[in-house]
Amino acid sequence: MRIDRPTHPSIRPRRRGVLAAFLGTALLAAGMTGTAAAAHPAADPTVITDWNATAVQTIVVEAGINNATTFHWFALEQAAVYNAVEGITGKYELYRWHAHASRGASPEAAAATAAHRILSYYFPASQVNLDAAYATSLAKIADGKGKDRGIAFGERAAARIIKLRMNDGWNAPIAFTAPPAPGVWRPTLPAFAPMLAPWLGDVRPLLLRTAHQYSPPGPPAMTSNQYTREFNEVKDLGSLNSLSRTPLQTETAKFISAIPIAPLQASFRDLVTRHHLDISKSARLFAAVDMSIADAIGVVWYSKLHFAFWRPITAIQLADTDGNPATVADPSWVPLIATPPYPEYGSGFNSVVGSATRALTRVLGTSRIDLYIYSPATLTTRHYEWASQLTSDGVNGR
Repeated sequence: MRIDRPTHPSIRPRRRGVLAAFLGTALLAAGMTGTAAAAHPAADPTVITDWNATAVQTIVVEAGINNATTFHWFALEQAAVYNAVEGITGKYELYRWHAHASRGASPEAAAATAAHRILSYYFPASQVNLDAAYATSLAKIADGKGKDRGIAFGERAAARIIKLRMNDGWNAPIAFTAPPAPGVWRPTLPAFAPMLAPWLGDVRPLLLRTAHQYSPPGPPAMTSNQYTREFNEVKDLGSLNSLSRTPLQTETAKFISAIPIAPLQASFRDLVTRHHLDISKSARLFAAVDMSIADAIGVVWYSKLHFAFWRPITAIQLADTDGNPATVADPSWVPLIATPPYPEYGSGFNSVVGSATRALTRVLGTSRIDLYIYSPATLTTRHYEWASQLTSDGVNGR
């Protein structure tokens, strides 16, 4: 049920836009602001997109991680790559680090090494494939001191991120324990699975101070007019067999349901390639977006566990228990999109979209984000020229 409310006057993607749009601005406070660029020979930026694609293959395809926790791993890989590149080019400030490479170090070698080291450390089962990708990357770089120095600095950059993330609360022994009650989440169709990663909101953020720094105020009371209005909207438009939903609304819901992880990363690769961003700008864009998304997910997961609000499928099927005479139960109601295994409030999808679009606008210096996104759910591609178009689809689709 879409009940997220913005908590800052600068965020206005509609009432159901998510607090996570803050995260794009957090980069400036985290030491990733622009500085005067240091002179450095041109470097091939394709190493950035190549290793982002390798990260998708490693994390999503080979490890099979295709849920809210996925963004954490993208963020760590991109943070290491960012530091490896910027510690050589000097174009932007480093992320929580003050090291610099030896003169003449290759940023391509550093980027490839940092990505390889991070992915190998966290996903040792993919070592063979990662080693092959690494050999391919290094083969493109001329042998010599520059290559050797880049490799050495990339190792240091990866080691720095690994050290920073030690004991960060990942997979901590935190469980969802709230007993079933009106308004309280419980496992649902189709799998009746327990809450996914209830500890995720307590993982130490990368950019924010705490995961509750931008906590939302909480869902509306079940007897409120807002709850009644949104309950009826979701019941009508969100039903599997809705007679009110238009074909375009159905297509939008299905389209956006499949884009948050691998398709979104592919759209970023396409963007930096078409816009011919150099190696420093490419590394910064991926780090800014993926680190912002990871922290936004942490904020939202904190609220999901804290408020433990029930999903629409439960709210509608058990509406006769919510104390609101204006909501009518439908025990057979099921949604168009399958319900994921975690509480409703706030919106995980819109936290991804909100933080990604805000980070993109800050990095690009414009809200004209020019993203082409392909959805495997509909086998179609949509072009989002403006950030507001993507956030609008996110809100309407969810």
